[in-house]
Amino acid sequence: MKQRYLGLLAGVCTFTVSLLMWWHGGIIPWDQHRLSVLLDQPQTAGTITHIPQLMVSALKDHQTDRATIHEEPETANTITRIHGSKHLMVSAFKDHRRNGAIRVISIIKRQDLQELYCVLCVHNNARTKGDGALSQCVSSKAQVEIHRDHFGFPYGTSDVFCTSPSIKATHVSISTHSNAIESLKYLPIHNKEMKESFKYSFTVCISNLFGEYNNALQFVQTMEVYKLIGIQRVVIYNSSCGPDVEKVLKHYSKEGTLEVVPWPIDKFLKPSHGWQPAQSPGDLHYYGQLTTLNECIYRYMYQSRYLLLNDIDEIIMPYKHKSLGDLMDTLQKQHPASGVFNIENHIFPKTQFDDSGRFSRPEWKSVPGLNILEHIYREPDRKNVMNPTKMIIDPRRVEQTSVHTMLKHFGPAIKVPFDVCHIIHVRVPLQGHLHKDQLYEDKKLWEFEEKLIPNINHALNESGLLLKSAT
Repeated sequence: MKQRYLGLLAGVCTFTVSLLMWWHGGIIPWDQHRLSVLLDQPQTAGTITHIPQLMVSALKDHQTDRATIHEEPETANTITRIHGSKHLMVSAFKDHRRNGAIRVISIIKRQDLQELYCVLCVHNNARTKGDGALSQCVSSKAQVEIHRDHFGFPYGTSDVFCTSPSIKATHVSISTHSNAIESLKYLPIHNKEMKESFKYSFTVCISNLFGEYNNALQFVQTMEVYKLIGIQRVVIYNSSCGPDVEKVLKHYSKEGTLEVVPWPIDKFLKPSHGWQPAQSPGDLHYYGQLTTLNECIYRYMYQSRYLLLNDIDEIIMPYKHKSLGDLMDTLQKQHPASGVFNIENHIFPKTQFDDSGRFSRPEWKSVPGLNILEHIYREPDRKNVMNPTKMIIDPRRVEQTSVHTMLKHFGPAIKVPFDVCHIIHVRVPLQGHLHKDQLYEDKKLWEFEEKLIPNINHALNESGLLLKSAT
């Protein structure tokens, strides 16, 4: 029995040693690191590259614990540095209006622009491909278009265009070299198919939150007004916010009304807090406001019929129609060739309050932020000073946007009359010297009182911001 046991033990040891020798040596004489790189991040040197199925099959049969077949490359976060440069790439979209070119929304350092290259890749399930290829990649020279509105900051919102008719790319990366780069990260290409029906009718693009923004009450009130006039989706790019707004974001995200896009621009650049370099120095205008607005247009191009481009403290309000849907039906019939509608901005000073105290509600006292229902006075127009505008757009008819105007679009842009629609913008006054009797009374928001108040309280309660005694 003892001899039989020793013989069995010797056999196990011999098998183990043989297995280890085979593992490290030489049945598949391939550098494991290079193999892992090939599988994770397919390489290119200007032509299509195939990873042979035979090698993958051997790996599956003998080394399933050592490596994994990756059906997609390593993908980037919301913001990714372009390899070998000071530039950043954000997201990639197929633009069917440009013969299917891939538009990569980017942030380019304007004075340091060097030649850039696109690496376009196709990724499929290796087990179902007949030609034995796990992936294909091809590189080509990129075309860079820096948007003309950069306000003099070193970095500007840009489009990097990539084309390759030889493959139907699913992922793209940008590099300063045309040859293989092991450390590339890839962006998935969105909008690969055109759509004529949309999940949402109206979506609001909010450029960014930063500076620990904690104006929770105004945020909730604005969101609930949005919903009552026909908004179905709101998109916010979040650099930082306060603890109370964080709770509100979680509530609306869970509800399905809100998409929060992480926007850690301060991890890559020194963003400006304003729009003038002399007054608010930095690398990039207003925390990348232009980049996020453009990104939102392409993100929702085939998800939403219309987009509203405005700030978190602004409400684009129809005055002659019950809803945004009714408004746009009328405007689109009047201007069928237009996809850009400019809406005047009007200031409601937060320093002037309604005297009646009608909406000075005790349950809101503990919630941080402005109570916009108390501010019903609007500043008059100033002679020789144009009111800035924000926009309602058909995203499929635009290419590039600035803050107040569209930079590139198809068809005419229409200025909507003030009495038809204008922006309710509760903020610090621009004409602070005016007394209340010199302002115009505008109680439009009060028309929504019956549904608005309980909806606000419900959202605050769900966010954990109402005191128990108030609920």
